[in-house]
Amino acid sequence: MTYRRWLKSGALIPLAHALALGGCAVGPNFVAADAPGVSGYTAGRLSGAAGADGPGGTAQRFVAGADVPGIWWKVFRSRRIEAFVREAIDNHPDITAAQAALREAREVAAADMSALMPSASGSDSVTRSQTPLAESGQTGPSSLFTLYKTSVPISFTPDIFGGKARGIEADLAYADYQRFQLEATYLTLTANVVTTAISDASYADQIRATEEQIEGQRQLVALLEQQFALGAVSNADVLTQKAQLAQTVATLPPLQKSRAQNRNQLMAYLGRLPSQDRAEAVPLSNLRLPRDLPVSVPSLLVRQRPDIQAAESQVHQASANVGVAVANMLPNVTLSASGGSSALALSGLYGPKSVAWSVAASLTGPIFDAGNLYHTKESKIAALEQSGAKYRSTVITAFQNVADALRAIQSDADLLKAQVEAEKTAAESLKMSQAQFKAGSTTFISVINAEQTLLTARINRVKAQASRYADTVALYQALGGGWWNRIDESPAAEVKPAGVAAIFVPAGALPPPPAPSAN
Repeated sequence: MTYRRWLKSGALIPLAHALALGGCAVGPNFVAADAPGVSGYTAGRLSGAAGADGPGGTAQRFVAGADVPGIWWKVFRSRRIEAFVREAIDNHPDITAAQAALREAREVAAADMSALMPSASGSDSVTRSQTPLAESGQTGPSSLFTLYKTSVPISFTPDIFGGKARGIEADLAYADYQRFQLEATYLTLTANVVTTAISDASYADQIRATEEQIEGQRQLVALLEQQFALGAVSNADVLTQKAQLAQTVATLPPLQKSRAQNRNQLMAYLGRLPSQDRAEAVPLSNLRLPRDLPVSVPSLLVRQRPDIQAAESQVHQASANVGVAVANMLPNVTLSASGGSSALALSGLYGPKSVAWSVAASLTGPIFDAGNLYHTKESKIAALEQSGAKYRSTVITAFQNVADALRAIQSDADLLKAQVEAEKTAAESLKMSQAQFKAGSTTFISVINAEQTLLTARINRVKAQASRYADTVALYQALGGGWWNRIDESPAAEVKPAGVAAIFVPAGALPPPPAPSAN
């Protein structure tokens, strides 16, 4: 939600007054840190990833400066993945919680802006009293009367040193923090859904390869038992193959357990309970890798990563809090006025003789507080230093994430190419061992070893295929997920209209909406 859409609510319109006073506010003025002065993410230049045969083998190239699409998960061209992501966004409680946290922060900012305006209240009362004259030192009958009163007190504390403006600035910075926390929640959830769906597809293929190997080994055991009955092979060969079959069968339950737990995690991301699993799955062979991968220029990454933006908002909030602490050490002026009327008859309540008014001004300021305000200010300065250090740490981690993803895409592409070749070689080796065993030129142990090598090669090839898809997800996540190209907020994050008279905002008073991408 941009600042322009935010303004439509009407409740945050007094922001203009805070900004107008910001020029004379005490404390440091926040300035966003410059992006790291580097031209790349890795020590060497990376051009892309090599291709290989089969699913997940598409050759990829890195396109420097390309924008990240908002609906980035569509690059896999899987309707099932798109449906998973949509369901997760609609149902996961973390998104709902983030939306509510954002609205809470904005409502707090809207509430605190009232401090920049005068406050007025109104009261009307009627009192029936009987007062003995003896209370005033007189004799005679008691005085019985009815008093009608109306009063409108007004008070205003000018923000001379900008302490209120700094407080509102801190509120708005915290609202920005919650906004980017929403984006981070959205990005993490969508990336986790896609990655978990890919892992499920990988486990399914590994289980399928293992089951095929088990079926083949069972057939071989049956064949060897027939040959043993005819005296063609020894009982040792039969027992060896049975042992190999048992070992292969033992690898299946861990895979099934891992897939079941991975499915439970997927259901959690979708906002379902484990028992609500409807067995929807994404076949690994149906996924497609994008040929072109965007790589944002480093100077834009600090504006695109929601975690960096959230950390920057915390620095901004800490900076404003220093100004609040400094302003609290200075005097305050309060202006007050009251107007109303009093009369013994309701008909005379608004007459000229019943008018009552007062005007007052007061100056208050700290004289002695045993160092409380000073040390409070120093604590805010320390908090500013801490948030600045955390911001720099977040930037370093973000650049590391992108570099890791780029290296993984390149290295795992080479790995898949090697694993595809290893599987082909293992399959040919098994055929040759089987033929040699039938011809009596080799022992059955060589056949057993070839079978195990082929199973391992198939499992490793499937894992390498899944890694290439997961690497692509990691890159899109590391680059920020393209949140600036879509609207992630719902009405649940918007400030509720206050229903009060509108206050006009001067042109240019509001900050412009963020522009993380030059595209």
